[in-house]
Parts: sequence; structure tokens; C-alpha cells
Amino acid sequence: MIDKLEFLLALARERHFGRAAEACGVTQPTLSSGLKQLEETLGLLLVTRGSRFQGLTPEGERVLDWAKRIVGDVRTMRQEVRALKQGQLVGQLRIAAIPTALAMVSALTTPYHELHPAMRFTVRSCTSIEVLSALDDLEVDAGISYLDNEPIGRARAIPLYREQYRLLISADAPLGNRKQVTWAEVGGVPLCLLTPDNQNRRIINRLLREAGVLDPAPTLEANSMILLFSHVRTGRWASVMPAILAQTLGLTGAVRSIPIVEPAAVHTIGLIVPDRDPLAPATAALVDQALRVAPKLDKELAARR
Repeated sequence: MIDKLEFLLALARERHFGRAAEACGVTQPTLSSGLKQLEETLGLLLVTRGSRFQGLTPEGERVLDWAKRIVGDVRTMRQEVRALKQGQLVGQLRIAAIPTALAMVSALTTPYHELHPAMRFTVRSCTSIEVLSALDDLEVDAGISYLDNEPIGRARAIPLYREQYRLLISADAPLGNRKQVTWAEVGGVPLCLLTPDNQNRRIINRLLREAGVLDPAPTLEANSMILLFSHVRTGRWASVMPAILAQTLGLTGAVRSIPIVEPAAVHTIGLIVPDRDPLAPATAALVDQALRVAPKLDKELAARR
């Protein structure tokens, strides 16, 4: 039964029989046969079929919700049994993080690895919507994203730090010698920013509009903070980045990080995990690490503001 529920999860995620079969490591006929057996066992039609995948039936959507719970619990049980057998956490911890928070992931993973050296990590850069979707679909074990700007749905949140914004600009630029700038002034320089599917960009757009910038259109958009920073270093561009990221990049004298005021916007970034009890042992250990790190992390950032 569990393998067939896994098939259903993969199909709902991939929305394609072939890709779902590949994700499960089986042939397409095996996946199709397993789904039909699941339908026969439950006495329900779960998948709307045609020449290609057309979606889940309303009954299929309801069973999908149960499949996520059941498969999640089974994976938790297997992980706990493996830890009991080996006397330590063993396996892989999958984390999805928004681009602006990637710089602080090491604050969690480094001390975590010292305590649990047999664990491996996979970190994905995702938009805030993708973080929640991956968590709900059991593709990741935890996410790092905004907590106070959009609903996080069925998840548990642990605040880590408060994000404030800096203008990254060449020291030789007209605003480069300022101690602080306003959002209205930020709107008057050539900006490179994240793409609009990122919540950070939507926050910046809103702040610029509130400051009177009617069309906050950057001259360059990208989904990589490193790419944005490389453009700032040319001296021809500026960008808006969280203070924690600006600090991590190790700015030279050629690039300045200037606080943006009026308003001094603040948003909370946190760890997001499934709302499940018990949590998988590896995820529970990450929560413990977040609770230890958060007070120190937020205090350090506050001292540098």
C-alpha cells in the first residue's frame, strides 16, 4: 500500500505518468498498474485519465491528503528505527530556502553536522511559494522563508532573525557616501533585483510604491543573489539586499551597504517544518538547532544595524 501511495504523491507532483514513474524508479506500466490497484482497494476513481494525465478526481485529492500524512509518518518511523539501530542520526536532510536566506543556512547546518556527522544535506534555492509546496509534497524536510508576509499554511514556524534592507551601491556613486537613504532615493538609481516570483522582490516593489515610485522596474532581474552582487561590483548597478546577506558577501571598500529608511522595513525569517507529531528525528534535531541559534543570530544582526 505504501508504495502505491508514493506513486500517487509522485503523480500529483509531476503531473505526468512518465516523469512520476521515473521519480519513483519504476516503469510507467508499473506505476499505472499500482495506481489502478490502489483504486480497486479503495473502491474509488482517483485519477482522471486520457491520452495523458488530466488531474486527480475530487476523491483523489482527498486521498492525496491522507497519502501525504501516511507516507510522512512512515518515513518518520523508518528514520527513527534507523537511528535506534545505529545509535545516531543517519541519512539526508533536505532544506529549501529563499535566495535571500541562503547565506545564513550554514549557521544551522554547521553546528548540526558537528552533532550529527553521519547526516548529509541538500539545500535548494526556492521562492517562498515553492518552499511551502515542496514541504507539503514531502520533497523537503524543512524550509527557510518569510513568516509574516504570506500565510505558511499547515506548518510549524520557528523565527530565526529579522530581515532589514540595505542599498548595495558603488562607493563612487552619487548615494555612495550616504549613511542612510530613503526608499524614494533608492527608486532613482539603476537597480538589479530578484525576479517578481520571489517574495523579496514583491516586498521591495511595495516599499518603493509606498515611497512614491510608481513603476519600480529594475534594469536587470535574476533569480540569483550572486549574479546581482556581481553586477553591483561593476560600479554601474545597485541592488537592495537583506543586511545578513550584505554582511556575508564580505564587501570591499568599492561597494557600500547603506541602511534604507522611511520606512525601516522589517520582516521575520524562520525555519518552517511539517506540523506533525512526532517530527522525523532529523527534522526535530534541526528545530533544536534553530532554537539554539535564533537568539544569538538575531542579537548579532541587531548589534550591526
